Amino acid sequence: MKLLILTGMSGSGKHTAFKVLEDIGYHCVDNLPVALLKDFIELAARKGEEMSRVAVGIDIRNGDSISELQDILDELESDGKGFDILFMDADDEVILRRYKETRRTPPHSNGERIEETLKKERKIMHFLKERATYVIDTTHLLTRDLREEMSKIFTDNAEYKSLFVTVLSFGFKYGIPTDADLVFDVRFLPNPYYIEELRPLTGNDEKIRSFVLRDDTGKQFVEKMTDLIGFLIPQYISEGKNQLVICFGCTGGKHRSVTMANEIYEKLCEYKDIGVRIEHRDINIKK
Repeated sequence: MKLLILTGMSGSGKHTAFKVLEDIGYHCVDNLPVALLKDFIELAARKGEEMSRVAVGIDIRNGDSISELQDILDELESDGKGFDILFMDADDEVILRRYKETRRTPPHSNGERIEETLKKERKIMHFLKERATYVIDTTHLLTRDLREEMSKIFTDNAEYKSLFVTVLSFGFKYGIPTDADLVFDVRFLPNPYYIEELRPLTGNDEKIRSFVLRDDTGKQFVEKMTDLIGFLIPQYISEGKNQLVICFGCTGGKHRSVTMANEIYEKLCEYKDIGVRIEHRDINIKK
């Protein structure tokens, strides 16, 4: 029997993760009391092929008994009963926004402010994150991105990608993205905005790409960026970083930044040990 323990922070996407696991054939049991875990494993093992892949949800809803899980996991390892742990996570600001949008509160808040509840929960759940086989940070993931990442891990048997990179284009006139890790100003490149026939187009159009990359400056920038990011990615993975947001900005976020984001995205897609997505934040803003 293949056992997966699904855990993580409240509001990080565990409910969606369970749906994905069900869709790919896992028998899912959510909010299992910690005290019943060993008995449940014994029962599931006796079912054979009927329950060959099982996902068990154990998280802060167990209350104080969550601390007992550490010893139980140690016992399971000593008994040779293998398991994996999937820890779902997200930035506290994002989790807070999700709760506000749904007008809900964490199940264990007991009337406290959500910020304080999350702070306590993160401290309590830290031992599980440290022990996790997989950590998926959903801060910048759409539902389809989460499904794709989980499918790669649990269906395609692809190597787990511990670092997820978002390549983002933006316009400086609309502000620098608050979640940016690396910001590169590409306003030194030729600007198609001043060519009347090119102005309505975007960096997704080949005419704009050709214009921006028409001389060696743009091409050299892509080469140097590729080398820099190629150096940085192993360092970030070694540090344990889960999310990296690389931003390219021009004046309006429609031409040059989009072109460069696309170029770097294509280069990053060649890496097998990371997940990559692209977003053009300001491409549709009307000037």
